[in-house]
Amino acid sequence: MKIRRVAMKNYRNYVDQTLEFAPGTNVFLGQNAQGKTNILEAVYYGALGRSHRTSADGELVRWNEGEARLSVVFSRRDAENELEFRFFRDKRRKMTRNGASIRMKDLIGTLNVVLFSPEDLFLIKGAPAGRRRFLDMEISQADPAYFYDLAIYTRLLSQRNSLLKKIRDGEASEDELPIWDTQLVPRAVSVMKKRIDAVKKLDGLAEKTQKEISGGAECLALRYEIHGMDEENDGRMTKELFSWYNGKLAESKKLDILRGATRFGPHRDDLAFLVNDVDLRAYGSQGQQRTGILALKLAELAFFHEETGEYPVLLLDDVMSELDRGRREQLLSFIRGEELQALITATDEAYLPSEGFGTVFRVEHGTVKMA
Repeated sequence: MKIRRVAMKNYRNYVDQTLEFAPGTNVFLGQNAQGKTNILEAVYYGALGRSHRTSADGELVRWNEGEARLSVVFSRRDAENELEFRFFRDKRRKMTRNGASIRMKDLIGTLNVVLFSPEDLFLIKGAPAGRRRFLDMEISQADPAYFYDLAIYTRLLSQRNSLLKKIRDGEASEDELPIWDTQLVPRAVSVMKKRIDAVKKLDGLAEKTQKEISGGAECLALRYEIHGMDEENDGRMTKELFSWYNGKLAESKKLDILRGATRFGPHRDDLAFLVNDVDLRAYGSQGQQRTGILALKLAELAFFHEETGEYPVLLLDDVMSELDRGRREQLLSFIRGEELQALITATDEAYLPSEGFGTVFRVEHGTVKMA
């Protein structure tokens, strides 16, 4: 999978810029606030239909302009595709693939990317919502049916919570709950099972990567934690999730009504990182956490390769300065050793090999030129 061309018109700080990418490594050098990250954001948006920096599409439109356009041309299994997006300040965006209008469910999985940014270094010690989002974005790209299940589950959960509030306020009857639970449970179980399967695959890949990075001193394990399930029952209960989840909804009904929210489900689950059986979220050093994230990102690349037969496009947004020399060399070694396309932003070329490391661009005030 390779990005061939990105065209931006009135997108962020770009007036009208078209970029042709090399199939290997592409490096974008420049000072802060020049537009480097905007390039990676454009590619990320092409893959996931959302920015990793804002939830408001209107913010993607250049200042004092009413409309922006973004085009991403890429090849997948030697077939060329073009995704085009039009953004407006006062109405919803428009998306097309090869000239035909599409919706989000048609977009996800078309183009696969892995983004590694400085914010990811806080993934392990951050809130569970960030780790769930990581899983959801990864699995959705590899399995678009998961994205569909997750979207329906999220909608049903919102409707159930709305009903819980009405029951609490005396505006609805408890007799209405089973109608929603009958629909909610199968979707929740589908989401949880796909997450469990994905984490098992990532676990094996991350364990291998962590050992290589640490010289065999550390063993990284990933575990999917189901909220409300005892750890010792985790493996046994995954085959009985349907009945377990029904039981949990019944058990927590009164408290759910009181709070107006559903206490159990994939919206409350978490991803655990353990190094040599120590939970990195609570007890890992900053160095161990950074090594764990690097191992996770490299495992993510391998996961996509196994699931789809191709490497995704790797987006590295100013992370070289955040990694020490050893971790930086491990990452660069992986990039050089695999047939993947990487887009890298950096403020200082000293963090990169001096010779023979891809195509270099200079970015200054929203203009990109080859170095």
